[in-house]
Amino acid sequence: MRRALMVAAFVAALIGLSGVPAEAHGFSSVVYADVTSPEPDHVRVRLGLEYDLLVVSVASAEHDGDFFQAGQPAWEDGDYPAMVRAMRDHADSIASYVAERFTLRTGGGEACTPTLEPDVSVELSKSQDVPYATAFVDYRCPAMGETEHGHLIRSALFPDSEGFVKQTKTVLTYEVDGRSGSAALDDAHPSFSTEQTWYQRFGEFFRLGAEHLLTGLDHLLFLLALIAGSRRLREVVLAATTFTVAHSVTFILAALGVVSPPGRIVEPTIALSIAAVAGFHLWRLRQRGSHAIDLDVSGNGRLGLDRAGWLRLAVVFCFGLVHGLGFAGALGITSSFSWQLLWSLLVFNVGIEAVQIGIIVAVFPVLALLRRTNQTLYLWVTGAIAAGVAAMGLIWFVERLG
Repeated sequence: MRRALMVAAFVAALIGLSGVPAEAHGFSSVVYADVTSPEPDHVRVRLGLEYDLLVVSVASAEHDGDFFQAGQPAWEDGDYPAMVRAMRDHADSIASYVAERFTLRTGGGEACTPTLEPDVSVELSKSQDVPYATAFVDYRCPAMGETEHGHLIRSALFPDSEGFVKQTKTVLTYEVDGRSGSAALDDAHPSFSTEQTWYQRFGEFFRLGAEHLLTGLDHLLFLLALIAGSRRLREVVLAATTFTVAHSVTFILAALGVVSPPGRIVEPTIALSIAAVAGFHLWRLRQRGSHAIDLDVSGNGRLGLDRAGWLRLAVVFCFGLVHGLGFAGALGITSSFSWQLLWSLLVFNVGIEAVQIGIIVAVFPVLALLRRTNQTLYLWVTGAIAAGVAAMGLIWFVERLG
């Protein structure tokens, strides 16, 4: 009976969830902007833009079909010199596109005039594993009065309305007007002022971290598998803490530029981790049946965990390291941005943890109540959850390998 239930749940999960795309992260593209002020009334912006997205967006917005005809084949062939030539040959279209979508204004509300510099380059982004174009834009701003301070920066690059991508994030670092810091912009929050306080800037990254976990279905399923497979509150708390420590380690290492594995390795491994953690619970159900929720802490049960509990924590820690790289990859963290962004990225991590704790608080008591009132139904429900999560993880693993 138990085996039949597991098979049925697994098949149902395959049928019901197979339509969910493999790319489960909330962001589809990340724009980088490094903003500095070499001299008064002069702002210089270094933009990092996903190359193939830049080609299709500029070609469509500026009606420059020749840019697409030159730039797309170069991208498909991995011909970096040809990509650079295409950008230089169509610099006017790129300049017009950027000027409309990345704007600066003085504290008094007057627009700064942008000029695209001829020096452009294209190289493979280690964190995003796709070619990124680098362009420099000079903004000449009207002189500000004594009562005017700061600059208003707005980014609407690659908006949802274009239809090419969704939820593009613009990650900025800046050193302007005697202030330095970082910010994250998107369709919902497209602009910010360099006069913003530190807690306002950190609030943006907290929101960004919370949104990333809520919109990252793969991380949500991993957490759900942890909750479903936890026999007691201490287990889910220790598992969540272990996961937090592990992914914080690799997240910080990525922010410091120490590690930067390609997404083609990280993403399939994350998918496999989802299946593995869910499969661990299914394996216990198959081996121990109605005793799968029992704890054997006789003798050396440190922290109230038995051997199976400690083995599960080891698995969670290893895969948590990989998830940390996934969180870092969501913002495309590279060493060139690491030091100035580090504290903001830690707040991004805190946002992730806040949502994680909220989900545990909401879900685990329901399952605990079910275990107290109807143990058999509890085993069926958690088994079905684990089967569905494992199925989705395996589907994503296969798709991401492709």
